[in-house]
Amino acid sequence: MTATPLILMIEDELPIRRFLRSSLAADEYRLIEADNGQQAIKIAAQQPPDLVILDLGLPDMDGQEVLKQLREWLQAPIIILSARDQEQQKIAALDHGADDYLTKPFSTGELLARIRVALRHAAQVGEERESPVFVHRDLQVDLATRRVFVKDTEIHLTPLEYKLLTTLVRHAGKVLTHRFLLKEVWGPLHLQETHYLRVFMAGLRRKIEDDPAQPCYILTEQGVGYRFAD
Repeated sequence: MTATPLILMIEDELPIRRFLRSSLAADEYRLIEADNGQQAIKIAAQQPPDLVILDLGLPDMDGQEVLKQLREWLQAPIIILSARDQEQQKIAALDHGADDYLTKPFSTGELLARIRVALRHAAQVGEERESPVFVHRDLQVDLATRRVFVKDTEIHLTPLEYKLLTTLVRHAGKVLTHRFLLKEVWGPLHLQETHYLRVFMAGLRRKIEDDPAQPCYILTEQGVGYRFAD
């Protein structure tokens, strides 16, 4: 990654492009813009960006198709912009390889925070080495010994609870859909068994959160999935 990340913004609405342009320039990101899918794919191939901001509603092609084509070769994080009534579109985009999404309208602060998280996660993955111990606040997950500690006290998890937790921490900061978690933890035959996920998530939160009703580690993305706080 370059010292100053290059962001490709794919958005056909001029007011939003202007808003994003000023917000990103204030944080000294380099920016290239595309107002349709074909142009975006061509630009990305010529000058691969460090991060992509992709609006799903494009004039020439479905944003989902743009996402799929970019994901065939581009490893950079992709943040989706979505309208409020496109929840299933957001879920599909995350399943197709998007790293995060923002619902319109969104604040500058939230956008910049999501960009920082996505770039930080990409940098960690790019190093191609994983620390054997994951630490966040009072939670410590020793991936080598398969032991979990909260405030230096060992917490005993069932094998499925442990697999669920490690799946979340390996993708810390990234939204994971219900389908993704079900496939990773229970296997491809259980993609519709969302009640499994709710039950085990509640049990996991009771064990690691100070207040399961107001979790600080495992955050719910309503109607979409879960995110481990970064």
